[in-house]
Amino acid sequence: MRVIVEKLRAARSVPPEGAAAIEPTADRTGPMSPPAPAPAAPAAQVERLERFADIDTVMARASGENFPVALGVLPRRLRSHLEAIYGYARLVDNLGDEYGGDRSAALDWLERQIDDLYAGAPRHEVFRRLAETVQEFDIPRTPFDDLLAANRLDQTKTAYTDWEDLLGYCALSANPVGHLVLAVLEASTPARTSASDAVCSGLQVLEHLQDVGEDAAAGRVYLPTEDMARFGCTPADLLAPVAGEPLRRLVAFECARARELLEDGRTLVASLRGFGRLAVTGFVAGGLAGLDAIEAAGFEVLSATRSAGARRLLRRAVPLYLGAILRRGPA
Repeated sequence: MRVIVEKLRAARSVPPEGAAAIEPTADRTGPMSPPAPAPAAPAAQVERLERFADIDTVMARASGENFPVALGVLPRRLRSHLEAIYGYARLVDNLGDEYGGDRSAALDWLERQIDDLYAGAPRHEVFRRLAETVQEFDIPRTPFDDLLAANRLDQTKTAYTDWEDLLGYCALSANPVGHLVLAVLEASTPARTSASDAVCSGLQVLEHLQDVGEDAAAGRVYLPTEDMARFGCTPADLLAPVAGEPLRRLVAFECARARELLEDGRTLVASLRGFGRLAVTGFVAGGLAGLDAIEAAGFEVLSATRSAGARRLLRRAVPLYLGAILRRGPA
């Protein structure tokens, strides 16, 4: 899978047809390392992008994601750092999925914002908020670049061959958020990072299952082609008003895989203490509860978005948190 991830990371330097090439940047591994700038955009385009990237809109959307489900109960300082991370993650997704103009150019603009952040001169409000987090926790830019690379990939890649191919995408689109969260919690270790990767990939698969119809309408299919063939599911089935039996069986299969990934969260939660444990409990419980909601709907994911809901979330969170008190996972 490491080979797959490296190939996907390289996608950020291969623009779609008709777009300007992005020059390789300087070392991206150290904090505040000065990279070469991305190409500049016309002033009118920048103005449109900045209106689209309004901070209030970005943060309102971020609050509804699977990741930040536990933010409301955390202390203000910790919450502000996590909100800064989720704000960036939401912004890059908004630009890659919803921007009405040239999305590749929009992602170039976003790369310039990262350049400015690591040059010590953030401009956009999302990045001014992020600057304090990056500086306080000495965070390298690689996770931000990887999230950007995933959205660049979304502009050109519309299907995934098999489970490993999809996990390679998750390694760019979701796992970096876990790396950033662990950095803010000051809890990064190899064992925790490995467990976090499994949890974040599970959350990403859940999101794909919740959005099957929406993604298909946008021309993207995240259900692995190999699995679709196995269950006799066609791309046309993803655009139906209600999921048919082949799609339901396929969704059930992928839910089981996502649940297995999220189970690694039990060890991760047990390895943490204090508010870190509480936050990660919320992430894992939110994912498991989301899968429960899909299962309760008979794996029918086209006629409505199957969200966890407060009751299912609590049913998952309480035993997960209390169970962590009785065990200690590897640090």
